[in-house]
Amino acid sequence: PAVELSFEVVLIILAAGFFAGLIDAMVGGGGLIQVPIVFALFPNVHAATLMGTSKFAGMLGTSAAFWQYLKQMKMPWRTLMYGSMGAATGALIGAYFLTKISNEVFRTALPFLLLAVFLYTLKRKDFGQTHAPLFTSEKEAKVSAASSAAIGFYDGFFGPGTGSFFVFLFVRAFGFDFLHASAMAKGLNVACNITALGFFIAGGHILWTVALVLAIANLSGSLLGAKLAIRYGSGFVRKLFIVVVAGLILKTLHAAIVG
Repeated sequence: PAVELSFEVVLIILAAGFFAGLIDAMVGGGGLIQVPIVFALFPNVHAATLMGTSKFAGMLGTSAAFWQYLKQMKMPWRTLMYGSMGAATGALIGAYFLTKISNEVFRTALPFLLLAVFLYTLKRKDFGQTHAPLFTSEKEAKVSAASSAAIGFYDGFFGPGTGSFFVFLFVRAFGFDFLHASAMAKGLNVACNITALGFFIAGGHILWTVALVLAIANLSGSLLGAKLAIRYGSGFVRKLFIVVVAGLILKTLHAAIVG
């Protein structure tokens, strides 16, 4: 499909992509900005096509942010590899189930899951401030594969807030600080996005002109976001995480009520 882009629409796409990439690179949740704007700008385009368009831009931005983290931080490669395989497999299964059954249960439960994450993070003032991994390398890899598969399934089946759930997982269950958890989340997000994007491209569900404009902006925002996270550290990322999760709660609660 093809759409015509006015100068004003291009500016809106650039702004949405940039700020989505900026936020997503640090704590996840960039879709909270990007996806609703893309849907509002092109209301007559099929939802799968808009999701494919957004995923394309998000994948490039997430990959760029992950590269920034890799240049500055030491990554647990075994954990990342096993987690990526689990996340990709889960996303593939989730996408398949999405074509068969409704995701209404996730839609209803999501704001309450996010609220639990929000309250826990708010209550634990020292949460994610120190990097003290809890498992041996071998056990960490196995736990990463299983837990990432569960979140990957959620990403393929529904999606909103996946990056934030990955961040919370690695802080709460693995003992990572917020900075290292964000870096891991980006790597696993890339695995999920590649899987989902393959589905969309194979089905022709992508607006290439919009996707390329959105990708340029998302890429720029992601590079800046990763640099800010690395520069200001876990304390800064924790505060932003709380703000983004609060925004996700309000958005998903509104969606669950309004429909």
